[in-house]
Amino acid sequence: MLESAEQHRRHLRGWLAYAFASEVFVIVSLTLFLPICLEQFARDNGYILPDRTERCTTTRSNNADAETGQSCAVKLGWAWIDTASFSLYVYSISVLLQALTVISIGSIANHTCRRKTLLLAFAFSGSIAGTLFLILPSTSPIWWASALLSIIANVGFGASIVAMNAYLPTLAKGEPEVVESFAKMQEHFSFTAVATDATDSEVVESAPSDEESAPLFRSSDANLLAAEQQYNALLSAATSRISSHGIATGYAAGIIMLLLTLIPVTKLGGSTWALRLAIGASGIWWFLGTIVAGMWLPGGETEEVIDHIEGAKQGGLWRDIADAWRRLGAMLRWTEVKKLRNTFQYLAAWFLLSDGFSTITSTAILFGKTTLHMPASSLILIGIITPFSGILGSLVVPVLQRRYHLSNLRILIVLVVIASAIPVYGCLGFLPVFSQGRVKFGGLTTPGEMFGLAVYFGSVYGSFQSYARAFYADLIPPGEEARWRVYGLFSITDKSSSFVGPLVVGVIADLTGNIRYAFFFLVFMIWVAVPILTSVDVERGARDAKEYTYAEHRDGSMT
Repeated sequence: MLESAEQHRRHLRGWLAYAFASEVFVIVSLTLFLPICLEQFARDNGYILPDRTERCTTTRSNNADAETGQSCAVKLGWAWIDTASFSLYVYSISVLLQALTVISIGSIANHTCRRKTLLLAFAFSGSIAGTLFLILPSTSPIWWASALLSIIANVGFGASIVAMNAYLPTLAKGEPEVVESFAKMQEHFSFTAVATDATDSEVVESAPSDEESAPLFRSSDANLLAAEQQYNALLSAATSRISSHGIATGYAAGIIMLLLTLIPVTKLGGSTWALRLAIGASGIWWFLGTIVAGMWLPGGETEEVIDHIEGAKQGGLWRDIADAWRRLGAMLRWTEVKKLRNTFQYLAAWFLLSDGFSTITSTAILFGKTTLHMPASSLILIGIITPFSGILGSLVVPVLQRRYHLSNLRILIVLVVIASAIPVYGCLGFLPVFSQGRVKFGGLTTPGEMFGLAVYFGSVYGSFQSYARAFYADLIPPGEEARWRVYGLFSITDKSSSFVGPLVVGVIADLTGNIRYAFFFLVFMIWVAVPILTSVDVERGARDAKEYTYAEHRDGSMT
């Protein structure tokens, strides 16, 4: 059933409202406060290496890294773990579980009613987990429960984003210019069909020559092709525009919450309680914003609810989960990968890039806290600068793209190359001129440099996110945007697959005692993705995606 213009605006408001609610938790907690809060939880219960006799919370240990090179570790079970590695390991586990969850719900989220139910269920569970940090002190005997709350919150966010992204193609198709273009394309299609039928019926009676009939067919086909191309271009532009607006809206909300948390965190001296307060506040914001979004998002109509209940009675939920895993196994067969070669090439590059970018964020925050010894108030300022720069980047880059006539792929490549300069700059800190203090600035050896890199990275990352999501829409089989092979698979290779980077960085920090070595790994991860990304043939990938869908419809099953 086609939605009215008013319904479309209402649904779009609901989608943007959830971006406004959920991105706060990402910017405030997942990106900034959770990594340093988990590190602080471990530090409050850890001991200085290598003796492991003096608590890390003593005055001497606060400056141990800077003066003696000593670091802090906490004992979990039989193992001693670097406090920064503890935070990274928790994040790695959470995104691995997130990936498994995302795979399982891909087919379920393809149904409008269930899509909304999934979004609300995971959003509420994640936001409540974040809020519970308010009642869990680091001095508690079960302080390690902070890891469980972090995992639940991250899984809840990632799974809800799958449902959120599944709305994007439908919302783009409801934009006024796209609707108008689709109507014109249908008119040309009907005209071509009528002209063809009329010509066929007159063959016996009038027997027109090839010269008389050929122009009619060429004109009709050409008009239809032009209308289809215009529709696809407008649809792609609408998808990109809505995606960018979602990113900008979420970043704006994150900045507002960071400004609100700056006062208590500064007043409380960046204590563990101050960090818990910031995480809890973002959880409450997420919870309340989800309620508003749930009022406007589509889904929950009476007939859909009845179908949903009947399906659940017949075991439809578990059947959909099993179907999602079967589809994943079928899609990952080599014969299927070859049919969507360019789509999978992009996903391979996206796996490395999304993991690399998110790991840059968490590594930089932990590096600033443990190596540069930046106070929580300074880290908050960095957290404010980064998304603010992201808003500017997501708005300025499309203008530059139109001015210089650059494709989405070219823009992505440029952004990736620019972003790779950040870990390269961090590696320069090993040079004697910087590491031995001959120069007081450079190589990411001073807190001031973190602020400049925050502007640099934020402006790149904001645009990168919006373009990556919009670019993927051109390479997917249309019609099943929520399934594992569309936005579900995109989420699997997005933050749900980003357990490799934090895991490797955590191991590097444990083995070397210096998290700076992780910058070499990040440079490698990003640069490996560049040639994969440049080899993607966008036009061929789009044709393959459409042909793949048509073949499936003809066969009645997955091809």
